Amino acid sequence: MKRISLLIIVMSIFFVGAHAQIKERYMKVNKTDGSTVAIKVKDVADITFEEVNKTETKTFVANGISFTMILVEGGTFQMGKSADGNDVSPVHNVTLSDYYIGETEVTQELWQAVMGSNPSRFKGNMLPVEQVSWNDCQTFITKLNELTGQNFRLPTEAEWEFAAKGGTQSKGYTYSGSNTIGDVAWYGSNSSKTHVVATKAPNELGIYDMSGNVWEWCQDWYGSYSSSSQTNPSGPSTGSYRVDRGGSWCYRATICRTAFRDGSSPTFGINSLGLRLAHSSP
Repeated sequence: MKRISLLIIVMSIFFVGAHAQIKERYMKVNKTDGSTVAIKVKDVADITFEEVNKTETKTFVANGISFTMILVEGGTFQMGKSADGNDVSPVHNVTLSDYYIGETEVTQELWQAVMGSNPSRFKGNMLPVEQVSWNDCQTFITKLNELTGQNFRLPTEAEWEFAAKGGTQSKGYTYSGSNTIGDVAWYGSNSSKTHVVATKAPNELGIYDMSGNVWEWCQDWYGSYSSSSQTNPSGPSTGSYRVDRGGSWCYRATICRTAFRDGSSPTFGINSLGLRLAHSSP
């Protein structure tokens, strides 16, 4: 692809007008198919056609509340981290097909729109919903699918980690989008509560808050890793705990690393635990 000229870029930015949002050094730009992409902007002349088309998004509406899903193109990655503790070894190759994942954690306004109630301790429309169990999430997803005619679900643990690491665009960061946790995460050293979603920088795919803010439930039962290569793994068939990932506003930095994993009873809910949606093919 050829670099777009400065004039065309400037004209494009004016054309999208109110639909373009500048936040810190990131910009959302409309594509011709109606979707949007988040791109890092150092200088207008640095934007290339490839960057504008790097990430596909789709927006859905449930009872008047919109939310955005970001395409994670399939690929093979090394899941886990050697000598990292907490059952994140052995490192093993995982191959995933394309899927979509939430641009942000599920907000309280979306949960309220679907469920008619808000269980969160820290109230605010654009705060992540929390104090929801894995079982609560399944009820929410069932109702959301009835409203939208879609097939949303929780991400598998492998899908969650691949997206957090930046997918095929990964730069190998320790946290989701940076080696400096404060750039991308609300965590124990800069927070005393949850924060409005998407107020820190996104990762390589334009996904926000995969480190910190609230833990995020995954679909899988919690179990030990295998060293063998896997394709589209979905975890153990049974277990006592469901996987949760990402750390939260009240945990130290080491817990917010992309490879760190934990598990909780599917009936457990706390003010540092929420969810992010996934979808195989919207």
